[in-house]
Amino acid sequence: MTAETSQTLDRGLRVLKLLADTDHGLTVTELSHRLGVNRTVVYRLLATLEQHALVRRDLGGRARVGLGVLGLGRQVHPLVREAAMPALRSLAEDIGATAHLTLVDGAEALAVAVVEPSWTDYHVAYRAGFRHPLERGAAGRAIIAARQRPRDPGYTLTHGELEAGACGAAAPLIGVTGVEGSVGVVMLADVVPERVGPRVMDAAREVAEALR
Repeated sequence: MTAETSQTLDRGLRVLKLLADTDHGLTVTELSHRLGVNRTVVYRLLATLEQHALVRRDLGGRARVGLGVLGLGRQVHPLVREAAMPALRSLAEDIGATAHLTLVDGAEALAVAVVEPSWTDYHVAYRAGFRHPLERGAAGRAIIAARQRPRDPGYTLTHGELEAGACGAAAPLIGVTGVEGSVGVVMLADVVPERVGPRVMDAAREVAEALR
């Protein structure tokens, strides 16, 4: 800690990070041990975070991330979109297909940024704000693959799952704390050309680096 930083704010942010990394919540005692502070300090931190709906405590006293973080999370999309646009533009122009950045939103995949190629006679219309189940489409399946094989998810190819006659390729964002998503393309074709999969993986790496 330096003279310019706030110890209380630092501890509060560490509490949120610890809670975000667990599915079952943490008790005051567990937080006290992990933060290296006494229980009184933890109680005060939790009480303050609860006032802002950033933390909630269940009947058993376990603290969990509160719904207030959703409001903060909505503001992340514009920042992520801006960071991803250069890589998406390059991908769309290179492949000649509609490129997109997709993020997880609950049980759905949400397209937050879309770039269409400028030189093709026709391409798939795909709009920012489009949602679909994670289990359908290359973008969602790529995210699931990263959950199952975090070290080597590769890329995912699909055909006709979201639109008849359209195929897709997507690769997940890897190593970006707090962001779960994928970069991909959608095109009108019977088969995805061989070079598309590796090119999509390169674009996903570019976006991930821009977000770190």
